[in-house]
Amino acid sequence: MAETPRHTALVRVTHWLTALCFFALLVSGLEIVVSHPRFYWGETGNVLTPALFSLPIPASRGTVPTGYGYVLPDQNGWSRYLHFQAAWLLVLTGALYVAWSAVSGHFRRDLLPERDAARDAASYNALQRLTYLVVIFVLFPLVIWTGLAMSPAFVSALPSTATLAGGRQSARTLHFVLALSLVAFLVIHVAMVWLAGFRRHVTAMITGASPRQEGA
Repeated sequence: MAETPRHTALVRVTHWLTALCFFALLVSGLEIVVSHPRFYWGETGNVLTPALFSLPIPASRGTVPTGYGYVLPDQNGWSRYLHFQAAWLLVLTGALYVAWSAVSGHFRRDLLPERDAARDAASYNALQRLTYLVVIFVLFPLVIWTGLAMSPAFVSALPSTATLAGGRQSARTLHFVLALSLVAFLVIHVAMVWLAGFRRHVTAMITGASPRQEGA
């Protein structure tokens, strides 16, 4: 079997850093949501404010009405710290990936849909390419923006960050919905990799090349 070049070192490193950061954000984000599983719209929201919607789960704070007769352990301290650190590492990783991809032609060569669909079977199809572009240039920027719109320090410096989102509580609600969208993308992405040949694609993302099948 001959080796077929697939991914550069920078693509591989940023891919796995993004995966690690996303996992850390998902775990810490769940812990943060558990502390107050109610979502609002506008600038303010608390237990005395009617919720836009609530998650049917117990909370880690006894003051939050959930309908459950018990309170979960409060993990809000470490989860917020981890969420903050992972978010900034993800921002830096994403900025490096976007800058390199723009300069190297990676976006044009590997992600922009082509008129000629009869490319190597190992390449991404048009739907996959469009999906990746939406995630990179729409979902991730919106998640970053809504995350910053929840930060009192950032909003005090740039009030429009929260204003454009409809308020800090609106930003929190949008942040949660966008996070769910990214989770859905992750599930679909893993499923597609599995169907297309999990070992071959994961090997390519680790070593930079995947074995070409006989006769390919």
